[in-house]
Amino acid sequence: MRNVSYIFILLILNSCNYFTIKNDTREVVARVGDTFLYKEDLSGITASSTSSQDSLLISNNYINNWIKQQLLLSKAQINLENEIDKFEDLVKKYREDLYINSYKEAVVKEYLNTEISNEDIEQFYEGNKQNFKLNEELLKLKFIKLGKDVYEKKEIIKLFKSKKKEDLDKLVSKEMSLKLNHLNDSVWIKYSDLVTKIPILKTIDKTDLLKKGNFIQKEDSLSLYLVAVNAVLNRNEVAPISYISPTIKQMILHQRKLLLIRNIEETLIDDASKKQQFEIY
Repeated sequence: MRNVSYIFILLILNSCNYFTIKNDTREVVARVGDTFLYKEDLSGITASSTSSQDSLLISNNYINNWIKQQLLLSKAQINLENEIDKFEDLVKKYREDLYINSYKEAVVKEYLNTEISNEDIEQFYEGNKQNFKLNEELLKLKFIKLGKDVYEKKEIIKLFKSKKKEDLDKLVSKEMSLKLNHLNDSVWIKYSDLVTKIPILKTIDKTDLLKKGNFIQKEDSLSLYLVAVNAVLNRNEVAPISYISPTIKQMILHQRKLLLIRNIEETLIDDASKKQQFEIY
């Protein structure tokens, strides 16, 4: 198929002359058989800030794609004539599902209670603990990465090893000297995330790393790595509520959504039955 020339497109888009198709005064820019593409169909395909040259290229590409699609559609309708009824049924089913799902989403958006309290989370967690077993290890730890020649290296190592709050505060104040750090050892971290952030830890035996109270000092040619493990949870242990809370919130919302939709459906059937809007034969 020949590409529609830029000159032809430019003349059509800027001309004041209109084609007349069966008393339709809209300006036509392309035709495939008895199907027409109008100038108004091209509105919005380019931004107002787009240059004239780029607009022309975009319009040309759009028209060529439209022509290809119409030709393929025409060929498909001829060669798949025996499948038309099946396709019509699929289109009908899709249209019905689209209406129904859009309605459900609108109702859910308006009426779903999205407020979830800590009590809601705790109650759900206690009732479903066995569903929250870990599929990998979690650690509470702190770690830092610093250059081997960094200023005050010995002091930083001393502060890192200390368990005093004031020493931790001093270490935090020296964050600019650290290449990488995680100093909040009250937050659970996945083992896989840890070794992704600090690849050198992959060289350490996993059982040695996953020990509560363990201190690890490792270095490569450029950097020094310090890790202090505060707590460990192993695979198949129950995930702590602080770690699983975001997942629990999503599960609670999903349950509420299903319940709301079921109530809507039941109410709809009850009302229709009372009004004798349907019969079963």
